[in-house]
Amino acid sequence: MNETESTTSPKTKASPWWERIPLTLQILIALVAAVSVGIALGAGNPNPSNATLINNLAIPAELVLKALRALATPLILVAVLHTLMTTNIPGTAGRRLAVLLLTNTTVAILVGLLVANVLRPGTWGNVATSTTTEVTTQNLDPWGIVKDAVPEAILKPLVDNNVIQLIVIALSFGIVLRGLKSEQVAQGKKGYQPIEDVIGILFEAVARVLNWVIALVPFAVFGIVAKTVAMQGFAPFKSLGAFIVSVLLALALQACYYLTRVKFGSWVHPLKFLAGGSDAFLTAFSTSSSAAAMPVTFEVLQTKIGLRESSAALGALVGANFNNDGTALYEAMSALYISQLIGQHLDLGQQLIVILTSIFASVGAANIPNAGLVTMTLVFTSVGLPTQYIALLVTIDWFLDRCRTAINVMGDMTVSALLDGKKPRSVDEA
Repeated sequence: MNETESTTSPKTKASPWWERIPLTLQILIALVAAVSVGIALGAGNPNPSNATLINNLAIPAELVLKALRALATPLILVAVLHTLMTTNIPGTAGRRLAVLLLTNTTVAILVGLLVANVLRPGTWGNVATSTTTEVTTQNLDPWGIVKDAVPEAILKPLVDNNVIQLIVIALSFGIVLRGLKSEQVAQGKKGYQPIEDVIGILFEAVARVLNWVIALVPFAVFGIVAKTVAMQGFAPFKSLGAFIVSVLLALALQACYYLTRVKFGSWVHPLKFLAGGSDAFLTAFSTSSSAAAMPVTFEVLQTKIGLRESSAALGALVGANFNNDGTALYEAMSALYISQLIGQHLDLGQQLIVILTSIFASVGAANIPNAGLVTMTLVFTSVGLPTQYIALLVTIDWFLDRCRTAINVMGDMTVSALLDGKKPRSVDEA
């Protein structure tokens, strides 16, 4: 090696060709290939000699689901801790922000449950269920929920995938750490910095492992669709189509709720709100990430809609870490859809539990693509639904994730508009 070669920085290694294919396109290719294989293997009338091969097709989906279940609790824990440690929330505005976020998320879940109960998309098709699946039933027990919220051991919720206990631990430590940080900042100390750095690194690490798992989703889609088509034909996808329509309708109703809040709670005209936010909506839909859309959202709120910088920052930058209305709506609807699909009735008490766990899970859903798919496992577990049926939702999640991300961003913008009040900023503020 000569001197010139030794001092020249190496070129960045090009990524493999398959990594340059968008995930959406990979999933579409997997769907086409899976349908072809499913038809070749019987399309509902499989040859008994192919039974082992057909069953083995679902192995990638089972592995992906196991990985998602394993990642769900650490993702929520570090996401909540990271948000509370790093987010700057002013006192009075922070309390109003919290009320708006909680209200919007609760309305989103109620809208989702209303649509799912009225349309009942899970009854639109038949899916063969495993005879070995144990369906557990739970009755509403308010005191039981309170008692269950306190874990027997700090690490037990991580093992049991208990989202309520996990949120209690995360919020407790997060609030205390935030208080200690504020005290040290006021005293000019930086003893909190190593802990904040560790939490940030852990959050990044979990997010990267999640990205590895998400990269395997096309294989899971191929396996579960090929097996389903081979064993049951196309009948199960009729109910999936009904579920897609139901979710889109619920998201549209949530968007109408946002526009109504904007019209009566701020000075912004709803049409100006939609036109000005179009860039943010398109960015959210195309990237499937509210984090990627965050800079665009912050910019259009100020330049195209005309909100104050403080209001835009609270909604687009702070609220985005907590506000996942579309994700909460989708998770609640998914739980009800699967319960209808397998014939398990969720009574009012269980649906209230779904509301609680969906709120908590949406708080922990990091603003990265497909994180809602991870936290969904916790919502299912809370009401005794078998998580293996999430594999069916994986086949359509790539599309619905984009739609609910756009609603997440619209929710952030709505919060900003409401915080801005009913008087536009003056010339001096502009």
